[in-house]
Amino acid sequence: MHRLYPSRLAGLVAAFKILAFAILCGSALSPALAQDKSLTVFAAASMKNALDDVDAAYTAKTGVKIVASYAASSALAKQIEQGAPADIFVSADTDWMDYATSKKAIDEPTRVNLLGNSIVLIAPKDSGIDHVTIGQGFDLSKLAGTGKIATGDVNAVPVGKYAKAALEKLGAWEAAAPKFAMAESVRAALTLVARQEAPLGIVYSTDAKVEPGVKIVGTFPADSHPPIIYPVAATTTAKTEAASYLAFLRSQAAKAIFEKYGFSFLVSPTT
Repeated sequence: MHRLYPSRLAGLVAAFKILAFAILCGSALSPALAQDKSLTVFAAASMKNALDDVDAAYTAKTGVKIVASYAASSALAKQIEQGAPADIFVSADTDWMDYATSKKAIDEPTRVNLLGNSIVLIAPKDSGIDHVTIGQGFDLSKLAGTGKIATGDVNAVPVGKYAKAALEKLGAWEAAAPKFAMAESVRAALTLVARQEAPLGIVYSTDAKVEPGVKIVGTFPADSHPPIIYPVAATTTAKTEAASYLAFLRSQAAKAIFEKYGFSFLVSPTT
């Protein structure tokens, strides 16, 4: 028969207390941890204001937190290709969604063309440039004078690609090309004009509407460039909550928010 000395007995009691406390804490915390759900959304920079509001509405409805990362679609597609932990990808053009799909990073059956937009010519709000008619023979180079024209990188960033396509069709690209200041995203280009570091810029109409430091001086004809389409899809590594989020993006509630910011809604909304 073993005797339990007081010191050993006290140690065992303390150990049992610690074990009981750990079990109690574990049972109290586990439900909270189970409910702590989140989704990571990679979205084109031009969507920030509208999508932030949509995400807030989704979280209020479901309790699922949305962590959004905004950048040029080109940068986001390559990050997803390299294994970045995104659940949802929203691109500002179909090319970069196609690219991510070709890299087996997109759950293709979940893809839908969600939104449309337009591109506009902007100037600082106090600029003397006003009401520019954009059409065949439009001389953007002359209009810019000695200044720069800000837009996204015309070789990668969707807004820049749309801008170049439009200017080529209108016969204005060759003369204006040397004056372009190519930014890493549409929001970076927007900032250059708002800070008066560039007298002109080409951005989406939705961007111009949320920046008080600029004004729209002209709108590019819709037939001067490929249709501006924002496709959305889940990634191949998406959490199960992604399906619910994608459904919400197509809802009447989301449609009202997107249209408030100037996007066109390309799908029939669900209830």
